[in-house]
Amino acid sequence: MSDYLRIRGGRPLNGHVSVSGSKNAAVAIIPAAILADSPCTIENLPDIDDVYCYRDILSFLGADVEFAKGVMRIDPRGINKNELPQELVGRMRASYYLVPTLMGRLGSAHVPLPGGCDIGNRPIDQTIKGLTSLGARVDTDGGIINAVRGDNYGGNEVFLAMPSVGATINTMLAAVHAPGRTVIHNAAKEPHIVDTANFLSSMGARVKGAGTDIIRIDGGHPLHGSNYAVIPDQIETGTLMIAAAASRGDVTLHGTIPTHMESLTAKLLEMGVYVTDEDDIIRVRASGTLRPISLKTQVYPGFPTDLQQPLTAMLTTAWGTSYVTETIFESRFRYVDELRRMGAEIKVLESTAIVSGVEKLHPANVTATDLRAGAAMIVAALMADGVSNIGGIQYILRGYEHIDEKLRSLGGEVEYV
Repeated sequence: MSDYLRIRGGRPLNGHVSVSGSKNAAVAIIPAAILADSPCTIENLPDIDDVYCYRDILSFLGADVEFAKGVMRIDPRGINKNELPQELVGRMRASYYLVPTLMGRLGSAHVPLPGGCDIGNRPIDQTIKGLTSLGARVDTDGGIINAVRGDNYGGNEVFLAMPSVGATINTMLAAVHAPGRTVIHNAAKEPHIVDTANFLSSMGARVKGAGTDIIRIDGGHPLHGSNYAVIPDQIETGTLMIAAAASRGDVTLHGTIPTHMESLTAKLLEMGVYVTDEDDIIRVRASGTLRPISLKTQVYPGFPTDLQQPLTAMLTTAWGTSYVTETIFESRFRYVDELRRMGAEIKVLESTAIVSGVEKLHPANVTATDLRAGAAMIVAALMADGVSNIGGIQYILRGYEHIDEKLRSLGGEVEYV
């Protein structure tokens, strides 16, 4: 085993912790800065591998980039490259947000197909549909996304077959530099889409309707630099809420947006967990036996697929049988084998996991199969009475800022080895 997390579980988490900036917002907002005609300063960025990857990518392209203490300053005026090597973009999924922004700045983009976690098929056909609807010429020959602004590049009606987050953001990023009116129908509504739209608006873009299923953009206007702070991370908030409840602890989270957490809060209340909120604070308390639930992942504002794995880990010790249906990614149950190594009783039938609660989990050496599976392993290890070692932490470092330090601040025995 290479680098890993060592966790001694079986003790409740207690205390106060602050939530970091949103990973999903950061990886869309950073490439959007390429479109500005002057420097941008982006604050409250999480200290995670995906952000450092973007720093390296922008520097390679010719931008002047500084990143320290959660603040990135980007001067895009030196960008003179529109091609990227696989070794840079293969480190994360969100690299395809560079396609519309490089195309907007330089007229064309040549970006290798994205990497990231292997959680099932994540096609980019809806992104291509959005770009071609605006008049771009796009192909994926040789594993490269090649996009060129056509002679008739401009605003148009875009009808997405499904409310894809990636396609919605990519179409927004393309539409702000496409002259004329673009209307995105069946748009995704996630909080980081709203945050990306707000950042574009702060640069001078004209974007309305983000957070609804119809987004209207009047494109072609010059975009200037901006100072902007990204929203709190919805998924880190949820993971810490689940960890608090799973360990039967009492944790107060600061710097949150409680309305973003309503679908999770509803499920925790159904399980018998106490959840209260006020302003930007959420308190989670749990003790004793938890009740089983039925759960189906859905697009926002439904239950997020990114919290399915850690909540399923928590359900392994709920008294009774829980049913968890995954509707977004077909390979998101790969982590179940690791939970079984810890004594969980889970059967997977097609897209549904049937979880029969056990009295307790036992410690084991397990491996994170993707980012959110890593969160599930952490939750399970906190519940198990003894020492567990979690490998594959390169996935965890992609999306959770200093998760070991935050858990230690709550009394968890967590060590990065």
